[in-house]
Amino acid sequence: MKKGWLLLLLLVMQVDLMAQRSSVLPADKWVDSVFSTLSDNEKIAQLMVIRSSGLKDGTPVFFDEQVMAAVRKYNIGGICLFQGGPVQHAQRINSIQSAAKTPVLVTVDGEWGLGMRFDSVLSLPRQMMMAAVPDATIMYDYGKIVAAQCTRMGIQVNYAPVVDINNNPDNPVINDRSFGENKYRVAELGLQYMKGLQDHGVMACAKHFPGHGDVAVDSHKDLPIILKTRAELDSMELYPFNVLFKAGVGSVMIAHLSVPAIDNTANLPTSLSKKNIDGLLRNELGFQGLSFTDALEMQGVAKYFPDGEGSARSLIAGNDMLCLPGDIPGSIKRIRKAIKKKNLSWNDLNSRVRKVLYAKYQYGLANWMPIDLHHLADDLNKDVPRMRRRAAEQGLTLLRNDNSTIPFPSGTTRRVAYIGIGLTQDNRFAERIRTDYNAHTYYFDYDMDSVKANALLALIQNRYDVVIMAFHNYNRRPANNFGISNAAVYLANKVSQQQKTITVFFGNPYAIKNACNNSTLIAAYEDDAIVHETTADLLNGKFQSKGKLPVNVCNDYPYGSGIVHQRALPDAWAGSLGFNYKKLQAIDSICENAIAQKAIPGCVVLVAKDGKIAYERSFGRYAYTDSTPVYCETLYDLASVTKVMAATLAVMKLYDEGRLDLAKTLGDYLPWTKSSNKAGLVIKDVLLHEAGLKDFIPFYKETIDPADGVPSGAVYGYKPDSLHTVRVADNLYMRTDFTDTLYQRILQSKLTERGKYIYSDNDFIFLGKVVEAITGKPLDQYVQETFYAPLSLTFTGFRPRLRYPKNYIAPTEMEPLFRRQLIQGDVHDPGAAMFGGVAGHAGLFSNAYELAVLSQLLLNKGTINGVFFFKPATIELFTAYNSGISRRGLGFDKPEKDNASRSEPYPSRSVSAATFGHTGFTGTCIWIDPQFNLTYIFLSNRVNNNGDPGRFSKMNVRPNIQEVIYGALEGK
Repeated sequence: MKKGWLLLLLLVMQVDLMAQRSSVLPADKWVDSVFSTLSDNEKIAQLMVIRSSGLKDGTPVFFDEQVMAAVRKYNIGGICLFQGGPVQHAQRINSIQSAAKTPVLVTVDGEWGLGMRFDSVLSLPRQMMMAAVPDATIMYDYGKIVAAQCTRMGIQVNYAPVVDINNNPDNPVINDRSFGENKYRVAELGLQYMKGLQDHGVMACAKHFPGHGDVAVDSHKDLPIILKTRAELDSMELYPFNVLFKAGVGSVMIAHLSVPAIDNTANLPTSLSKKNIDGLLRNELGFQGLSFTDALEMQGVAKYFPDGEGSARSLIAGNDMLCLPGDIPGSIKRIRKAIKKKNLSWNDLNSRVRKVLYAKYQYGLANWMPIDLHHLADDLNKDVPRMRRRAAEQGLTLLRNDNSTIPFPSGTTRRVAYIGIGLTQDNRFAERIRTDYNAHTYYFDYDMDSVKANALLALIQNRYDVVIMAFHNYNRRPANNFGISNAAVYLANKVSQQQKTITVFFGNPYAIKNACNNSTLIAAYEDDAIVHETTADLLNGKFQSKGKLPVNVCNDYPYGSGIVHQRALPDAWAGSLGFNYKKLQAIDSICENAIAQKAIPGCVVLVAKDGKIAYERSFGRYAYTDSTPVYCETLYDLASVTKVMAATLAVMKLYDEGRLDLAKTLGDYLPWTKSSNKAGLVIKDVLLHEAGLKDFIPFYKETIDPADGVPSGAVYGYKPDSLHTVRVADNLYMRTDFTDTLYQRILQSKLTERGKYIYSDNDFIFLGKVVEAITGKPLDQYVQETFYAPLSLTFTGFRPRLRYPKNYIAPTEMEPLFRRQLIQGDVHDPGAAMFGGVAGHAGLFSNAYELAVLSQLLLNKGTINGVFFFKPATIELFTAYNSGISRRGLGFDKPEKDNASRSEPYPSRSVSAATFGHTGFTGTCIWIDPQFNLTYIFLSNRVNNNGDPGRFSKMNVRPNIQEVIYGALEGK
């Protein structure tokens, strides 16, 4: 009996053991197997990160024998990439990983991307510029780009973000590497950068703990001292680290600082302080991720702890990995000596080795694949220019604008001079100023003296109406006033005193302290061709400034300074509005692919929810052959969106006021129709496209001379005069009396079966005339006075060329058959053009944001910002299904009623039945979903430069984006 129980017990134990073995995680299995192969010295070496550079004593070297020797001899744990080319580094990494007994953790100090370290790779903007951008989303996208670069290069850890608060403008080592001086902003942007990296497969590293911002000594050269109380540290320096720790940042880098409030041991850096690492970091703040020391070769440590002593003291203090320990055998010897003296235990060291191995497994080194060398530099660079432009567009900061000097449109007749301070020859900004304003250019570099400054002052005095000055090529670091000479400062101030000036600083914004009294002032943060182009566009007025200073530069311009346009709909982090931002990012890929496939040259996409902007982004350029970038403010021809955002709004308002009866007929409002078969058409049927009107009349065809195919001289003139007052396009004006002919053609057109759905432009041509008949005002004037002006919509309206320069407007098409020219700012629809650019079916221009305001008015049931426009019942009536035979509302388009069962749902599968809006022929749409309080706007000029205008529709660009939006809604 006892034997039977014993056998049963053994069987149970065996089953239990097998169950335990089967439950071992792959990570545990891999870590255990690798750990078991390591000798004691190799375990120590696994905690070291050594330098791998393409330069040695300033000379390029293709292969670093010392690194390979260290890998083979010591089985070191990691490398940190410094200078060199991407292919060179990739070949090294491939060789190192192939030779390594244990996969090597590859790290980089790439705060602004791999361009910070690699040649032939473009740099992203530094953190100071990114902090000027109001939307923190940009740092998530920035992190995603850097993560893509790192994964392409076989890098697992990026030593970023810097979350030091730069509250000392004389900081010689952090400065513009920081997100600024506001702890909340630093934490917010650092958090998004971290998420962008880690969501896309790269470990982030918060640095430099416990905070390196308030120093005046460079820790590369000596040990900085921070004399703050612990309470001050808790409330300021430690705040961003706490935020990132709680959010799950993978690692932290420990600074070389002397902070007596943490550890008052003389000359003991925080990187070697047990009170700082084990005490503050681990026990008090609860951080359990990897901790890296800052480079142990820096004098902040090496001056006091040379020859491997710093390595040993770092591990004793509680660090996991030793960055750039220098003397590898010496460090191993010192560490083993510390273990022998029981200052450090093998158990403690082993746990750190396992921690490092788990990180290697987590970031893919258990299944390492060689780096593909093909197109490597192109892949690393592909997303950088767009981010640089986006940062410039959103970050440029207008600090002062006396007499509303900006916008300063190109083509001015005023006399303009440009002074390039710090230049000896043209750069892109100088070229743009000369091109845009026919400016005379002068250069004043930092080697010139006050004698030459006075000579230049005398030369320009009283010769120019406006002088544009820009500071270029000054140093990033504050020493010696950023390298800006006294003569340059003297020149800038004198010019500002005697002339109307615009002053731009292309670089570290702290340098603005040299010109705080200048009349019109811009902080541009970076000094590259993309920022030059974008700044020139800001001067031109193609977009509005959005940036705010991330630091205090003088009394007149403290933190947060910046002239920005106050918007009725504020921006918000998409996550706070119920979106999964990572999923929402797929919009970018759809737009970029559509541009790459030449379905569209450019576009703007806006998503709003709950009265806030969750996503607003521009892509591409005006045309495939035009380098002008699209901005979010770019004006587009809305095509048939005019029907809902002009004519239908007007009809709704008149119905709301009791001035229009949907049951009445065209003849009741338009006496000139009474002799025709159009007089009896009911207004409601016209709104539903069920009145039987012909879909489209090509009015222009009868005005084309059959002999040569050009507009007939009997109808058109090439300049306006008493007979030709109707502008149709540049240098093309129609006879005034021919407008009557257009209406006669509509009246004479055949009616089809009433009660049948036929989408018709003529319906809305009539509705526009009904609005004019009731109000006694042209349609464009009525909607301007009733809607656009009260809502402060300055860009929305008909005939934009009367209000804005042509280059504010995306060109619609090189029209081949009628006007035979590039249509830019004149309505694309030929019929609307022949009505002078104002019609109920086409002619409205706007940008995405202003359309979103109109959308929100409707979502709010007729009231916005305390101003009443409609009764809720009116909106509910017009936006509901109103037809038994089609999907239409009154004026508004709606989803198909059987959308769920359709193979090609409209406008996309996931919209609710409450959705209403419209699409436009030129590549536009607006869709408004009350069920989710959601607006989706897409604007493009798909027909421009396009040999296959149908490609846009075939690619389902608009519906695919709409599906991404709904797919990103959490809990939908």
